[in-house]
Amino acid sequence: MPLADRLAAGDVVFTAWSGVPDSLTVELLAYQAFDAVTLDMQHGAHHEDSVVRAIRSVQAAGKPTLVRVPVGRFDMASRALDFGAEAVIAPMVNSAEDARRFAAAMKYPPVGERSWGPTFGLPRGGGSQGDWLKQSNRKTIAFAMVETRAALEALDDILATPGIDGIFLGPSDFSIAWTNGADLAPMREDMIDTIESIARRTRSAGKHAAIYLGDPATTGRLAAMGFQMFATGSELQLIQRGAEGLLKAARAGLGA
Repeated sequence: MPLADRLAAGDVVFTAWSGVPDSLTVELLAYQAFDAVTLDMQHGAHHEDSVVRAIRSVQAAGKPTLVRVPVGRFDMASRALDFGAEAVIAPMVNSAEDARRFAAAMKYPPVGERSWGPTFGLPRGGGSQGDWLKQSNRKTIAFAMVETRAALEALDDILATPGIDGIFLGPSDFSIAWTNGADLAPMREDMIDTIESIARRTRSAGKHAAIYLGDPATTGRLAAMGFQMFATGSELQLIQRGAEGLLKAARAGLGA
């Protein structure tokens, strides 16, 4: 089922977070229990070549791919969709104008200004050119990241921008902005009411609310606020936790 349909149905979606630009590594992630895989071009090492190749690995597992583009690279948002991504996350969308430019790259006319050319996406997804054109604006999801005080102040205008389908809260950067650079604490108690208001306003606008999940123990609390999509499970996290679990069991076996 396309990601857009799952979110519209109210499903909770967990996406893995990939920063290693290797299609074999992405393939291993895709065959785990995650609902989707996100390729990170902002802080991860993914680049255009790794994205176009890795998307196919995720599709082979029957799952959707999201791509987080670098700051301001709305041209890459269009390319990610042409490669076959179903959603794009744009960091540091701090104004209605940022949102407009992002949406313009994500949607075909009359909503946006996306240029025609799904070179890899169309043959990978199947169907006709006409179906692709008719369905793409609905099926492609534009997540604008809220990470700053400026974005918080502009939230209603961002949400009202045609072509913006959801908000993705970056709690680490938001905590840095919240404390004027004094602290990195994604779930600071003095931010919780604001985080909840972001989710509530997003859902009230009929848009999807997503967040990066630093601590799995907070999932229920965040879901109760209205967040529906959670990003977690980077390669480093999975290797660290898997290694810790295996070694703990092996050492316990020595004692047995």
